[in-house]
Amino acid sequence: MNNPQLIDGVTTRTARARQSYRAALSYYRTRTPLARISWGTWLIVIGSSLIWCFTATRVAQAMGAHSLGAILNHVLNNAINTQPGSDEALTTVLIRYGAKENDLILQGQYWRFLTPIFLHANLLHIGLNMLNLVVLGTFLERLVGHLRFLLIYVITGIISIIASFVFAPDVISVGASGAIFGLVGAYSIFVLIHRRAFPRGGLMALLWLVIIIGINLGFGFMMANVDNNAHLGGFISGCLLGWWFTPLYRPGAEQILLDTHRLSRRWPLALLTILGTLLLAILALHLGH
Repeated sequence: MNNPQLIDGVTTRTARARQSYRAALSYYRTRTPLARISWGTWLIVIGSSLIWCFTATRVAQAMGAHSLGAILNHVLNNAINTQPGSDEALTTVLIRYGAKENDLILQGQYWRFLTPIFLHANLLHIGLNMLNLVVLGTFLERLVGHLRFLLIYVITGIISIIASFVFAPDVISVGASGAIFGLVGAYSIFVLIHRRAFPRGGLMALLWLVIIIGINLGFGFMMANVDNNAHLGGFISGCLLGWWFTPLYRPGAEQILLDTHRLSRRWPLALLTILGTLLLAILALHLGH
C-alpha cells in the first residue's frame, strides 16, 4: 500500500534537487561577462604549460641541444616516452625545480608538497593533463566559482602529493593529475547530492563517472611511472571537499534561492580545511622520519 507522506517526501526532495541543480548550472550567467571566464583554470593551464616549456628546454640543453631546432627535435623525440639517455637529465631538472622527492622534503623543502602539481615530464603528460583540466575545469569553475575552484584544486593537489609522500616514498612524482582527480571527486559528489535531478536517480551519470575513474586508475596500474597513490589521494580528498563546498541551493527569505555552501557562509570550514591539510602534512613528515 502506498504511503502518501512517503510519496510527498520523495516528491519534495526531487523538486528541491532539480531546483538546486538548475540554479547551480545557471548561476554563472548572472555574472558579468568578464567574471564568466574560468580564469582560474586558464591561469593554471597557461602557467603549467609555460613551466613545462622551460623545464623541457633545460632538459634538452642538458643533453647538448642548444639551437631552437635541436631543442624542438629533442622535445618531440621524448614526447611520449623519455628516451633512455634523457632519463637522468629529466629527473635532475624536475627535482631541481620542485618535484616530489622525499629526502629533500624531509630536509625542509616543504614547498615540494605544492610545486609538483605544476610540473610535467613530457609533451604527452602535459597535453593529457591540460586537456582534462580545460574540459573539466572550465565547467566546474563556472559551477562552483573561482575561489572554491582554486581551493579544491590546490588542496586536493597538495593532499595527492602527501599521499605519494607516505605511500610511494621512493617515487619522484610530478603532474597535475592528482588535483584533476580531486576535481573529478568533487563533481562526483555534486552529482550524488543532486542525483534526483537526473533521470533514473542519477544512476547512469554516476555509473559513467565510476567507469571514467576506473579506466584512469586502471591505466595507472598497468603503465609504469604513474603514481596512483597521488590519484587516489586527490580523488578521496576531492570527494570530501565536494561534499562541503559544491553548490547546494535552498530557499531563503522570500523563497529566493541561496547557495548554502558558498564561501561567504562556509569560510570557517575553508580555514579548517587549510589547517587540516597543514596538519596532515606535518603528520606525513612525522611518519616519514
